[in-house]
Amino acid sequence: MPRLLVLASTSPFRRELLARLQIPFDTVAPQTDESALPGEAPSATARRLAEAKARAAVPLYPDALIIGSDQVAAHGDKRFGKPGSRENAIAQLRLMRGKEVIFHTGLCLLDSATGRTQVCCADTHVGFRQFGDAEIESYLDREDALNCAGSARSEGLGISLLSYLRGDDPNALIGLPLIALCDMLRAEGVALP
Repeated sequence: MPRLLVLASTSPFRRELLARLQIPFDTVAPQTDESALPGEAPSATARRLAEAKARAAVPLYPDALIIGSDQVAAHGDKRFGKPGSRENAIAQLRLMRGKEVIFHTGLCLLDSATGRTQVCCADTHVGFRQFGDAEIESYLDREDALNCAGSARSEGLGISLLSYLRGDDPNALIGLPLIALCDMLRAEGVALP
């Protein structure tokens, strides 16, 4: 009998990405503090939080393969989280224009029966073109970008704000590195085409 697969996330984007693998799965809302630790590198934060989200689901799923994922966008010392408001989105986009922002997407696959974890981080380098305030306003009028790190939904109209994307998995930028996840699932004996 196949192992139960659980996505420890409330993100509709991650749920949609995981559904592409055509494997049945449950979802659960992980209760985790998503704050960075003092002096913690963005990629370390993404990996740590991905694992914390997976571990938060263990009490509800003691015999499952649990997926946790988290994303941290950063340029130098500046981090860009989910803006939550239009004003914050405008401020983020103004700061990011003309710069390269690295989106660090942490991924963890946890076997809750054995405690075995596989953790990685997929980085996507995103170049934001030099755009004006009117373009920011127009973009935010047409795209709901308040619930994504960095305010730019590359799978939607946000692609028009970019000059390049560089990374090993285009799905990582949306929130779930499917190529790495497929490798992790195969290592746990999950059959994939």
